[in-house]
Amino acid sequence: MKSLSLSAPALSSRAAVAAAVTALALTGCANYFGMKNDKQISSPTQYESARSLPGEGGQWPSLDWAKQFGDPQLSQLIAEALDGSPSIAQAQARLAKASSYIESSRSALFPKVNASYSWTREIFSANSLYPPPYGGTWYSENNVLASASWDLDLWGKNRERLGQAVSQERAAQADVQQARVTLAASVASTYNQLAQLYAFREIAEREIANRKDIGRITDGRVVAGLDTNVERQTATGNIATSQSNLTDLDGQITVVRYQLGALLGKGPDRGLQIAKPTLTVGDTVALPNNIPADLVARRADIVAARWQVEAAMHDVKEAKAEFFPDVNLAAGFGFDAFGWGRFLTASSRQIQFGPAIHLPIFDAGALRSQLKGRFADFDLNVANYNQTLINALQQVATQVSSIRSIDQQEGDAQRALEASSKAYQLAVIRYKAGLSPQLQVLTADQNLLAAEQTVTGLKMRRRDMQIGLIKALGGGFDATQTGLVVPTDAPASATTATAAAN
Repeated sequence: MKSLSLSAPALSSRAAVAAAVTALALTGCANYFGMKNDKQISSPTQYESARSLPGEGGQWPSLDWAKQFGDPQLSQLIAEALDGSPSIAQAQARLAKASSYIESSRSALFPKVNASYSWTREIFSANSLYPPPYGGTWYSENNVLASASWDLDLWGKNRERLGQAVSQERAAQADVQQARVTLAASVASTYNQLAQLYAFREIAEREIANRKDIGRITDGRVVAGLDTNVERQTATGNIATSQSNLTDLDGQITVVRYQLGALLGKGPDRGLQIAKPTLTVGDTVALPNNIPADLVARRADIVAARWQVEAAMHDVKEAKAEFFPDVNLAAGFGFDAFGWGRFLTASSRQIQFGPAIHLPIFDAGALRSQLKGRFADFDLNVANYNQTLINALQQVATQVSSIRSIDQQEGDAQRALEASSKAYQLAVIRYKAGLSPQLQVLTADQNLLAAEQTVTGLKMRRRDMQIGLIKALGGGFDATQTGLVVPTDAPASATTATAAAN
């Protein structure tokens, strides 16, 4: 018997052919050559804010910031809202859904084991593949198989999918915190609106009393012949107008109570049970130091946006891993036999094992299109993060500027109120003494009313701006205390995402 052998040149030739085929296959495979992304998140120090947000040695808001306004009811209402509001329940449901994706993504990292059993009763054709005695006879086939498979995830596709799910869950956690901050600020702002309406109501009650006093003076002057029925009817009409204003305020108070009831996650009757607010001025407004850098960990919406960028980076890496071969190991063991007699014997055993490799060679650009879409999602999330950071700085600066402006206005408004009050008192004395006409006292009364409303409105607006500033500074949230700081972030700064996205 002759043996077949190949000469060295023949072997060399075959090796060259194999290398050429391999190179051709690789160059023909789907790839992402030439695709890259250079977007990156902005550093908070990139935006100039030293003049607008000077460090004043102030403290960041704490979670119990409502106590500073001296009304225990406000803190109780905020706690009640956070405990029962549907908006918080919605955010928590979104968090639970995001958490479920982590478990499903993590499962892809581990082997899968399955077992199956089937019993089939059938008659085989006597004129087909199975000869007698099988052909033309009824048989029962028993099949039991235990199988296992494992995706080796050599290129990290499944790990990136898990990283994306974890990032989405962190973003959902931050969204829950943002919902809590927003709800607490909304309750406080609406409660302050209720306090303002009650303050305006007190002014309206005093105005009614003043106009009644003017009416009594007018009646006396009519009897004395100093005024006519025109002045009497004018005084009567002014009293009716003031009473109408009071009724309107009562209606607005009821509406705001209903709004508070809804914010608490309760029915409108809950709002009717709220006592009259007794809010105080609150703490002195002083900005913390290093606002731009520290704000990224104090604002839950910025933290959520940062985790969305992180999730998008994992999406990009996963899409890149799709271009590389998938290697799966599979194995199975079981028994397969006709009938029961030899079912669980060694001769009926079935064993299977081996790797499965999937390599994308030509997909008409589907994978490149998918990666292009992931790059676009990454760009969108980077832009959202940058815009959220810009908005946060703008909101803090706006609230501070408004508070400073109101502080200046309050001094002038208070002096105007004092002057109007003295002018009204003198006008009443002169009118009662018959030294001036009714028009003069009515004008002084209108000026006093406007001055009182202005001072009260400024005080309430300032407190509303304080609440807005507390919200703009994060409302007591601190990512460093909740484990929500992005691991790749350096202290007090944002990392660029270019390298991870390319």
